[in-house]
Amino acid sequence: MVFSQRLSIIYFVFTFAIIFVASAADPRQFPFTTFSEKTDQSIFHFTPHSSIDQGALQLTPDSENAEVSYSNKSGRIMYHKPYRLWSSDNEDDDGVASFNSTFLINIYREKDWIAGEGFAFLIASDWNMPEQSYGQWLGLTNATTDGNAKNHMVAIEFDTRKQDFDPDDNHIGLNINSVRSSKTVSLEAFDIEISPEVGTNYTVWVQYNGSSKVIEVYMAKRIINIPPVRPETPLMKEPVNLKQYLKQDSYFGFSGSTGSRAKQLNCVLEWNLVVQEFKTRKNMTLLKIGVPALVLLVVFGVILGVGYVKKRKRTTLEESIVLGTLKRLPGMPREFKYKELKDATNNFHASMILGQGGFGVVYRGTLRDFDEANATNESAEIAVKQFSRDNIKGKDDFMAELTIIHRLRHKNLVRLVGWCYEKGKLLLVYDFMPNGSVDRHLYKASNQNTLNWEHRCKILAGVASALHYLQNEYDQKVVHRDLKASNILLDSEFNARLGDFGLARALEQERNSYAELELAGVAGTLGYVAPECFHTRKATPESDVFSFGAVVLEIVCGKSPGIQIIHGQHQFSLVDWVWMLHREGCIEEAVDERLNSNYALDEAKKLLLLGLACSHPIASERPQTQAICQIISGTMSVPSVPPFKPVFTWPSMGTAYSSTDSTVSNVTLSRITVSLP
Repeated sequence: MVFSQRLSIIYFVFTFAIIFVASAADPRQFPFTTFSEKTDQSIFHFTPHSSIDQGALQLTPDSENAEVSYSNKSGRIMYHKPYRLWSSDNEDDDGVASFNSTFLINIYREKDWIAGEGFAFLIASDWNMPEQSYGQWLGLTNATTDGNAKNHMVAIEFDTRKQDFDPDDNHIGLNINSVRSSKTVSLEAFDIEISPEVGTNYTVWVQYNGSSKVIEVYMAKRIINIPPVRPETPLMKEPVNLKQYLKQDSYFGFSGSTGSRAKQLNCVLEWNLVVQEFKTRKNMTLLKIGVPALVLLVVFGVILGVGYVKKRKRTTLEESIVLGTLKRLPGMPREFKYKELKDATNNFHASMILGQGGFGVVYRGTLRDFDEANATNESAEIAVKQFSRDNIKGKDDFMAELTIIHRLRHKNLVRLVGWCYEKGKLLLVYDFMPNGSVDRHLYKASNQNTLNWEHRCKILAGVASALHYLQNEYDQKVVHRDLKASNILLDSEFNARLGDFGLARALEQERNSYAELELAGVAGTLGYVAPECFHTRKATPESDVFSFGAVVLEIVCGKSPGIQIIHGQHQFSLVDWVWMLHREGCIEEAVDERLNSNYALDEAKKLLLLGLACSHPIASERPQTQAICQIISGTMSVPSVPPFKPVFTWPSMGTAYSSTDSTVSNVTLSRITVSLP
């Protein structure tokens, strides 16, 4: 044990020294979540008219430098360090470095400005910029050098000004030694405007596979306080062998330009770059550290190492207890090594994020040489949920989710593939759902790619079946507590899979709510939470039925339960809006307009009435899950739904009905909800 402790201390001191040396050699490295004029000047190469200001890379003059003309300007900002993109000039060695560049851009212009000219992500052999590269040249080339193979330049342009050779004034393009793109993609069909009148932030992913020699470009609007999620389909996917055009050592960065009348502010707000770098020489920095510095490191290392060993002993004991508990659970799936999941997710890279919530981040991953059934050499796509809180609460969340779902078996539930608890990291591994979540199809797809009617009916039938299983067919009642569109995932055949059991609780059959287990509290998402939960602090099977009703209305109407709908001079919640249309005898008007009448009218009315029945303010009046499944399948008729929405009363005094406009009861219920702590 003494030897082990000493070995740990020596390892700690060595690691500490390496970190110290690395940080001293290069204090700021990727990722950059903001840019500082004070600390980052030496990290980038700037050309005239480019700068760091207001926490961003400004490729052309920004608003703080208004005394400098905006017109006919160009600029480059390149990372100071060149990267070696292949290991050998030998033609037989075809290896090229892969890279992933993720950045946040904002192309801003005043309302009276004409958009232009453009912006580019750039890889070049030289950080210098050719003269007179403003206007259509985007800071990449000029009239003399355009098309010259000696440019050694590859760029992804974001063009906001149409030239004779451009498809329009809002496109991306692959530029090789020229501003005349070898491949262009117009962005109008994707609801993306690079330079809108209202400044908009866009996250861009540029990924290059050095093995397949394919470059991919993804782009999505950044919503405040919501982590960026890379779209499933790239805007551009094009083969290009960088070795044919770039020099072995090249720089990464950005360029931009304005024209004589066309002008805009070209800003980069964030940037992360990961390059599969080929090493050219050994880092000799460590040898430059003097003996006194090393002595100090050893002294501090010994002091810190002793504390580290003690903490490690406590962590090891805790992990042993948790691991022992998990391994004793019957029917547990595969236990993964942390390194396996780290490799599968590209070291949990931001580009692999599928989603994020209060309990952690979900990453997409690929397991190599994995076939659970036959142990054959195949790969499998997975989703890895990494719990973000490593404290006791995080472990409780992890244990709660794992102990509930490890024995759940239903075709409409996301299947748990395995788990990992190692080095204080808590991870769950699920089947990857290639068609993503329902809400992404409802709100982020174009009109042409929205869910068709058959898919919507199929999804609701699947979710209803899963809910019935959780409440009646499993050996314990399971209350999901967060049933919503974003937690309904779709496999390759658009079969619904209910997931995210982070808030779920398993109840013994004779108990009615998790509050009896001293787990009371209002959990869930506004618009999906039953009104009684705000008073009882209890979630029940009936409150899950209420959430299901919200999902039914959401999927049929294509509108979120959390939004306000303007109808005439009134604002309605989704459920109140549908109830008002039901009262007026035109409930079919609630069906998603994007379906363009391509749906079964009788089915739509049936589902809308079912959604209202499940949304009944009185819990005891909501249908049971067995009846819900039979109504959806057509073997049972929809229960009678009153023309006026019943009024929620507390304590429950039976069913009461509003004799006034439904907006009155809506306002009352909203006031009750908002006023609660």
